[in-house]
Amino acid sequence: MRVLIAPNAFKGCIGARHAAQAMARGVLRACPRAKLDLMPISDGGDGLLDALGVRRIGLKVRGPYGRPRKAFYGRFGNTAVIESAQACGLAGLTLDRLDPLRATTFGAGELIADALRRGARRVVVGLGGSATNDGGAGLAAALGVRFLDARGRTLPAGGAALKLLDRIDLSGLRPLRGATVTGLCDVRNPLLGSLGATTVYGPQKGAGPRELRLLEAALTNYARVLRRDLGVDIAEVPGGGAAGGMGAGLMAFLGARIEPGADWVLRRLDAGRRAARADLVLTGEGRLDRQSFFGKAPVALAQLARRRGVPVRFLCGTIAPEALPLLRPWGPTAARALAATEADRLPAMRQVRSRLRRAAAELGLAMK
Repeated sequence: MRVLIAPNAFKGCIGARHAAQAMARGVLRACPRAKLDLMPISDGGDGLLDALGVRRIGLKVRGPYGRPRKAFYGRFGNTAVIESAQACGLAGLTLDRLDPLRATTFGAGELIADALRRGARRVVVGLGGSATNDGGAGLAAALGVRFLDARGRTLPAGGAALKLLDRIDLSGLRPLRGATVTGLCDVRNPLLGSLGATTVYGPQKGAGPRELRLLEAALTNYARVLRRDLGVDIAEVPGGGAAGGMGAGLMAFLGARIEPGADWVLRRLDAGRRAARADLVLTGEGRLDRQSFFGKAPVALAQLARRRGVPVRFLCGTIAPEALPLLRPWGPTAARALAATEADRLPAMRQVRSRLRRAAAELGLAMK
């Protein structure tokens, strides 16, 4: 039996590479002669560099709340791959430390600046898993853009300060010198509105009702000033709301093209050919829900495999009820949750490696 093992990261729990290794051990326990192909995947968020397996360059950058953190970006040929979550992601932050009003994307901009300084001709920025809601203003500031209030003073970092934005000074913006920028996103949300960055994703970053109102007003003002000073309207562009509006910032300041991250990664990994050679594709992520069917890597891979007639099984931390009808094309036994109940979710997260091994072994036995 040939098995393609291709999980996404289980957010806040285990990375894609380690998840793939745990699944592989389980399959081999049940089927010692199985031929395995391990292919960790990503849709642009956490684990992008793991999935691509590219050479890494480390840099000390400003974290989402200003403290230094070590972050890495990838390099192959003349292309630099920025995993923005490395610089300003939620990973490692506890709920009581989240502060979406002042969280900044400055560190992601520092990674881009370093890549340009080293001669990158193409910069690919993975958008996802961020702790930020600043519309990419921090990223732009790291590249030399100044955001000024009505008295000409530089605004402090964070999305909330953008409510005071009066003028944008581009005179110090680092030139791209012919380099192109692409943003990889797993969502199509715009910057503003009921489906925008703040309303949909702000609560995940610690924003309560008051913070949500403040941030929406701040980003509305930000979009207004961008339209007036730069002549770009990014308020409703699909994907602009990715990573707390970082997608919009990339488009406004760097002329970036935004594309689905899962498709880009799967092409880079030659996933179509690798799936076609398999007898089974084993994938998964931390939570399979309705959102998974609109741009997330595991479902994108499953769709690709189904077109080639290859069966797919999902091993996920939890499965939302609304996802069950959407799984029908893959059959009644396509998905399995590691957590039996909501009360079992935290134990499942703590035991994720052993549960992945056990679930994969049981799946292997069923496929014999």
